[in-house]
Amino acid sequence: MLDRLERPRSLASHQAPPTPVKNTAKNARGDTARNRPGESRWRRLRRDRLLLLCALPGTAVLLLFQYVPLLGNVIAFQDYQPFIGIRNSEWVGLRNFEVIFNGDPQFLNALQNTLILLFLQVVLVFPAPIVLAIALNTLSSERIKRLVQSVLYMPHFLSWVIVVAIFQQFLGDVGVLNSALREAGAGSISVIGNVEWFKALLTSQVMWKDTGWATILFLAALSQIPPSLYEAASVDGANKWRQMWHVTLPGLRGIIILLLILRLGDAVTVGFEQIILQQGPVGRDVSEVLDTYVYNNGIVGGEWGVSAAVGLVKGLVGVALVLGANKIAHLFGERGIYTS
Repeated sequence: MLDRLERPRSLASHQAPPTPVKNTAKNARGDTARNRPGESRWRRLRRDRLLLLCALPGTAVLLLFQYVPLLGNVIAFQDYQPFIGIRNSEWVGLRNFEVIFNGDPQFLNALQNTLILLFLQVVLVFPAPIVLAIALNTLSSERIKRLVQSVLYMPHFLSWVIVVAIFQQFLGDVGVLNSALREAGAGSISVIGNVEWFKALLTSQVMWKDTGWATILFLAALSQIPPSLYEAASVDGANKWRQMWHVTLPGLRGIIILLLILRLGDAVTVGFEQIILQQGPVGRDVSEVLDTYVYNNGIVGGEWGVSAAVGLVKGLVGVALVLGANKIAHLFGERGIYTS
């Protein structure tokens, strides 16, 4: 009996160790593609030359139109005159920043309007794609869902010139709405050109144009939520509202925080083209924002240095908001736009 028990153990002890499985050609080729210790930089560049050539056009466009123009911020410290150029313009130090630090009335008015529009867009426009994505996700018919998505995406591809023209055709003094009200004997409603309705009009235009397009990211995030979570919540007695609160919204939290951080980075930019097209009827006191302030005082008014100073500060504020919001996202356990 003991011999029978000891025999397998002795056989196992005399067996040869298992031979390692040889790498396939694909794995061997993948290993050589990695950066091996001691491999020179020139060899790596030569090896990846096709990938670098493919990336070269995009890199050139990025450098030419995004990074090279940053050198023009030097005119924020000059009394810049276009006819004599940057080299011959007088250096004035921080004098152009006095409109910010001393509280120029026009600048403060533009800043106030910018902050009001920012608040309206964050509170009303930003949550709209989330609500729309959740509503579309509840549709059972895929054909109806695709049809609704296609209709909602279309306004995003229209320019602001066309969007403003459409709103004027519907809400203008001789538009569809007022024409119908006059025929019914109910008078007319002044929306286009009305000072009191201007900020609400801008917010509704942004919502109509961009809400459908922004739902793409939230629908993609909703598709990644496992259906088993909804089934488990239903078994536990959770209704549709509690499932949305405890399953859907936590599943969207990462993408919501990421988009909110990116929105804060562009916080002080509330739509130059949209506002400049409608600034005439309402006047600058109501419609002036930081972007139109830079345009009206720089290109139109000739205050190039002051406009560059305001634009530079605006960019630095955007960077600070992104870094701060990303740090807060890390405190809540989210990745944000980058990890430290």
